[in-house]
Amino acid sequence: MQQYLTRLEKLWCELHQHYHFSEPQKIFNKLIAAYSEKQRAYHTLQHVYECLVLLDSIRSDLKDAYAVELAMWFHDVVYDPQAKDNELKSAELFELSLAQDLPLEVVEKIKRWIIATQKHKATDEPDLQFLLDIDLAILAASPARFAEYEQQIQQEYAWVDPDVYAIKRKEILAHFYQTESLYQTEYFQQNFEQCAKSNLKRILDIKH
Repeated sequence: MQQYLTRLEKLWCELHQHYHFSEPQKIFNKLIAAYSEKQRAYHTLQHVYECLVLLDSIRSDLKDAYAVELAMWFHDVVYDPQAKDNELKSAELFELSLAQDLPLEVVEKIKRWIIATQKHKATDEPDLQFLLDIDLAILAASPARFAEYEQQIQQEYAWVDPDVYAIKRKEILAHFYQTESLYQTEYFQQNFEQCAKSNLKRILDIKH
């Protein structure tokens, strides 16, 4: 994960310059340690890095790019594959870490956004739409990266019976494939939807 650290540190420094965190290095170190935990294979620094690089490329489309970026940093900071409250705990850890440095309305907004990454429900809030689309951008990755992603998810769920995992995973992928518009923003629908559906169809055909 060393290859991601330099860019991540630069992005974190830019966030700090905007928000003026009281303990930027301490929080950055905690984030890096969290995303490097041994139970993770996909929800790692690689995922955060890929999301933040993509976010950087569409920054001009966002109303509050810094808040979206901060939500992205924390959206998977707590991750236990066997738990059902990771997003809620991630939102709580975000609040605990940065509430003293941010206006209350920003804290509440980012907490709500982090929790929304659990179910990816449709929203009419443009910044949240982009956040959710970025989180699912992996589905439109190159075939090689998509295959790696599938292996990483399987690794995180190695504790599940393989036959059960195969059935459940196929259900999830089929749900994504059958969703009329997988992405909520016009930008992602135009630039990512077709690739994502191709990846999903290919993997579902293999699993058939």
